[in-house]
Amino acid sequence: MKTTAPRLSTGLLLSLALFVSGTIAGKTAIHYTVTIPDPASSRYVVELSLTAASDSVTLRLPRWMPGYYQLMSYADNLRILTCTDNQGNTLKLDTLATNAWRLKGVKGKAVTLTYTVDARKQFVANSLVDKQHAYLVPAQSFLYEDGNLDRPAIVSVKLPEGWSSIATGLDTDPENPHRFSATSMDVLYDCPLLLGNLKSLPSFKINGIEHRFLGYDLQSFDGRALMTNLQRIVQAAVDLMGDIPYDTYTFIGIGPGNGGIEHLNNCVVSFTGQGLDTEEGRLRNLHFLAHEYFHHFNVKRIRPVELGPFDYDRENRTTQLWVSEGLTVYYESVLLLRAGLIDSATVLKTMEAAINALENNPGRHHQSLAQASYQTWEDGPFGNQGPRRGKTISYYAKGPVVGWLLDMRIRQASKSQYSLDEVMRHLYRASKATGRGFTDAEFQQTCEHYAGADMSDFFDYVYTTKPLDYTACLKGSGLRLDTLTAPTGRTTYTLTRL
Repeated sequence: MKTTAPRLSTGLLLSLALFVSGTIAGKTAIHYTVTIPDPASSRYVVELSLTAASDSVTLRLPRWMPGYYQLMSYADNLRILTCTDNQGNTLKLDTLATNAWRLKGVKGKAVTLTYTVDARKQFVANSLVDKQHAYLVPAQSFLYEDGNLDRPAIVSVKLPEGWSSIATGLDTDPENPHRFSATSMDVLYDCPLLLGNLKSLPSFKINGIEHRFLGYDLQSFDGRALMTNLQRIVQAAVDLMGDIPYDTYTFIGIGPGNGGIEHLNNCVVSFTGQGLDTEEGRLRNLHFLAHEYFHHFNVKRIRPVELGPFDYDRENRTTQLWVSEGLTVYYESVLLLRAGLIDSATVLKTMEAAINALENNPGRHHQSLAQASYQTWEDGPFGNQGPRRGKTISYYAKGPVVGWLLDMRIRQASKSQYSLDEVMRHLYRASKATGRGFTDAEFQQTCEHYAGADMSDFFDYVYTTKPLDYTACLKGSGLRLDTLTAPTGRTTYTLTRL
């Protein structure tokens, strides 16, 4: 019987070379060693080692984590202990900013910087250490060399006694399961690490690619049933996009909490399995997991041009988060429907709820969808809950409604020849070919290409506060939006099949 060697991707080959030589394309890796001497202290220690290629080296800690568009106070939790050369001599470290330090006169020297990170906040964008486990956010953990984000990295983790496993999207050293590599700092910042005694659910393969789920504090539930449902969701997404762009994919359940963050070959989700024993809870969890999974296509690859390469020292603003987040919310229901996990009536009920939330928010008269995207750094992802409450909207709320209407409009204009699916596939292929994100104009032009018509009037729904014309957008769809206004002034919106 003829046998063939397993396929090794370019990325995996680079990682193997990095483990062996410590260099890629002439760039020497930064080495990080993470230890947790006392988990009860909610603190971990990082030892950073590098060979300086220039006389002056500036080290910075990111101020935000890609996927969570808020400036964070990561540097407030960092305390530098020592900075030495390869002879053990103390090196002077000048503070440039709360998150930046400079070394001088170090060309050719091996530099070791040791610092601690306090990790007490339970949130998907913050590191957390307790007696049982640790969740390490790379943007909070690993300083980068200014101007050298393409420098590779090697991370070694020393687990506390009694801890057995690590979940991450980083490539693992074949000789050491606690040693990992990243071909650049961007890749490193895209791969959180979960440490502890983790539970693994039954994996599945699609087109020969393994998909895993590892988690902390997973409750008692039918893991095989969950993974069967996840397999159907992933298959629906792969069928939609026509590609699998990773070598493996890992769902990482970080325990109780709120939220999830997407990455190129993994996602971290606040998940324990709670609620899977009810139909409502099961669907809520599946929507959540479908959302974070689909993001590896939409935002990690199909992305606004402003979202990569990243500037980790300031806000990275874009008017297109309604595409990245809003369309992903819309495709949650699309994927579950195509996976056979919900029916079309459930999809309409979900959209009906989104319309009611949007149309009863006075903020829709004051802030456009593009403005909500751009101003998320001040207002937050769900609209301003402070002094501007009632004056803002959320792209999570209006985005899926506009996405749904956009899908209807493309189908209507093209006489059902094309849909939003073609737009997403087109943008994905373009991103894969060029490595670049799309501009505002390119997104609209792609929609117009498949609609076969000018859509300037529709995109007023994105760039202005123009009310949504549901009647016009739903023409020919077999649906009607009915309204009923109560004496309180609140209007109820109901989708009805004709």
